[in-house]
Amino acid sequence: MITYWHNPRCSKSRAGLALLQENGAQVEQRLYLTDAPSADEISAARKALGQPPVIEMMRTGEKLFKELGLSKTDDDATLVAAMAAHPILIERPLAISGDRAVIGRPPERVLELL
Repeated sequence: MITYWHNPRCSKSRAGLALLQENGAQVEQRLYLTDAPSADEISAARKALGQPPVIEMMRTGEKLFKELGLSKTDDDATLVAAMAAHPILIERPLAISGDRAVIGRPPERVLELL
């Protein structure tokens, strides 16, 4: 089972989901904008991604990133808390399978979990 943090309004997110479904994956969609992950869930996803810098999990070009006064040099706790409070800042899509995860940029990356 792949848990898929999905935003149906995002073309990359829709494309990644379609690739998984076309390849027979069982996918549980999580509409993360309305069902926001907690800071602990974001930290667990980071671990499954292989512990990248937290900033790599964020949409730094999002208007809200700048409005909140966030910076690419902020500490991990600040950035994780910002994503938990404002899930629009989470880079999408995020696919998680067991102890592995990928960010679907490009969407084909999600196939790495199959």
